[in-house]
Amino acid sequence: MSAQFDEVVKIMATLRDEGGCPWDRKQTPQSLAPYLIEEAYEVLETIDAQDDSKLKEELGDVLLQVLFHAQIGRERQTFTIEDVLRTLADKLVRRHPHVFGETTVKDAAEVVHRWEEIKRQEKADNGDEESALDGVPKALPALLRAYQLQVRAARVGFDWRQDESGYAQVVAKVQEELRELDAARSGAARQAGDAGRQRLEEEVGDVLFSLVNLARTLKINPEEALRKADNRFAARFQHMERMAKTDGRTLAEMTLPEKDLLWEQAKAAEREGL
Repeated sequence: MSAQFDEVVKIMATLRDEGGCPWDRKQTPQSLAPYLIEEAYEVLETIDAQDDSKLKEELGDVLLQVLFHAQIGRERQTFTIEDVLRTLADKLVRRHPHVFGETTVKDAAEVVHRWEEIKRQEKADNGDEESALDGVPKALPALLRAYQLQVRAARVGFDWRQDESGYAQVVAKVQEELRELDAARSGAARQAGDAGRQRLEEEVGDVLFSLVNLARTLKINPEEALRKADNRFAARFQHMERMAKTDGRTLAEMTLPEKDLLWEQAKAAEREGL
């Protein structure tokens, strides 16, 4: 295990060295950032597909990004892969006192609570400004960031009741935001310039944010729910394209009722596992 890891670290160093790969040598943390995000999403795709063989490959691609950044850090004399591993090991031990210390916990929920307490104490010890929303990256996809912001706010009690009355309040809030969107849409038609458009954008954002709250109330991760809905739509649409092609036509040539019929057939095929 250690030998294999060391081998990959050396390969990465060779690629960045004089006489190495011109593309690898020109990369910076900034130029690599999109690849890290892309590789992470490819991991999610293989998890959805339950393809362990492909998952193994994609996890390797994510690790490559870590090694890439660590090698650049070594060249700049700022940090090394050993520093990354040491920092990670220290953090894991420090944040799991119920495993490596004398603390006891009763369930996973208490583990999460204590984890947050430890993180807050770490920030206080480092003199960092503390906010309940700290640790939610601005670079997250907007839907996932909304979910994480709401989760953090809920941890300090800024949340709906976690019962049927709370659910009803969240549903009412979604309906309220939809009414405000409808009013903004009417207003935008009467307003000149960008003001109406800006208000419309704000109200659409509020609707989406309230839907995230609804998902969270139902213990559903909205990012995961939407990603799976995207996959279902793509699969159904492509099924429609194949059915149209079998008939010697394209979707563009079909009427809307014909497309609706194909859509229902695609949904039926999905339910039957075809």
